[in-house]
Amino acid sequence: MIKLLKNIFETQDKKQELNPNKSLEILCGLMVEAANTDGKIEEKEIIKINSALVDIFEEEPSAVNLVLNNAINNHNESKSLHFYTSKINKEYSDEKKLLLIETLWEIVLSDGNIHDYESNLIRRLAGLLYISDVASGNAKKRALNKISKNNDIRS
Repeated sequence: MIKLLKNIFETQDKKQELNPNKSLEILCGLMVEAANTDGKIEEKEIIKINSALVDIFEEEPSAVNLVLNNAINNHNESKSLHFYTSKINKEYSDEKKLLLIETLWEIVLSDGNIHDYESNLIRRLAGLLYISDVASGNAKKRALNKISKNNDIRS
């Protein structure tokens, strides 16, 4: 019996060692899900996802490219929101979860339109991540400010 339990735990440890990018996969999958909420994933959204994962969440660029391409190719096989948020709630601080909500707002706003499904998705995610409506609204305002500043620079 002890050997059986030991084998189970060793197998779980090996699975975790084999997939060090699990956190990246969760973030990327959630971001692609948000980008696809309006029925299409645009190039602007892909660029924003890539830069957010590298610049904000400090992931390795080569790993981001690989995981992002995989997530885009498999976006029709997406997981439930609970799958994503349960893992994020275990691994991320409140500050990092707020950064994630702000980043998701930037992704859905990057195409210049807010679809009802997109705002609904982020509202549900904020609830599942235990983020208040006020904090989510403030994250949306910060995202809008960032996008408007970037558009002013490009003009």
